[in-house]
Amino acid sequence: MVINGFEGWPRGAFDVLLRLEGDPSAEVRRECRRDREDLVRQPMIDLLNVVADHDPAYEDFAVWRYGEVLMQAWQRQSAIVRMARNVEFSVRFDLDGLEVALAWWYAPSAQIERYRAAVADSGSGRRLAAIVGKLEREGLEISGDMLKRPLRGYPADHPRAELLRHKSLIATRPLGCDDWIHTSAAADRVLAAFSELQPLTRWLVKNVA
Repeated sequence: MVINGFEGWPRGAFDVLLRLEGDPSAEVRRECRRDREDLVRQPMIDLLNVVADHDPAYEDFAVWRYGEVLMQAWQRQSAIVRMARNVEFSVRFDLDGLEVALAWWYAPSAQIERYRAAVADSGSGRRLAAIVGKLEREGLEISGDMLKRPLRGYPADHPRAELLRHKSLIATRPLGCDDWIHTSAAADRVLAAFSELQPLTRWLVKNVA
């Protein structure tokens, strides 16, 4: 796909992030600030603008700025696309390339209770288990904050005991760092990952958010 306004990340973006590895001094951060804004952060803005142009469902996005204290914020560029309350796509660019995730996180107790009820329900719970199982088979990582023990009130051998332990749920697809990252094809990869994660998105929006 040829996309106006986004041409991928320039090769210089990786040079900037290499300079910011480890524990860069305040002087190095000052020296890198302009290049980091132009070469690392701005392409993320351009990427998400063309993604939103492709599908208005992705219009509500935010691209994080870097801070003065948290070094990780300098060493990677993160952004989110909000799909519902506490349900977001995450896009990250760093020295490993691009990574896309769908996250239900920072949930209030009412959402966690709705999630558990939906997982316990034979219909919606089985659908979630099928969705998560398919994503895992396709190579995505499923993670999240979890209880250390089985959820009280449910048998330890509950067929979805593992899912019941989740207090957040994250599905991550690393996209890597091949030559396409320097071209508009990076937007195609992100859109494909968003599409792959849509069944989980719909489940979370319907049953939890």
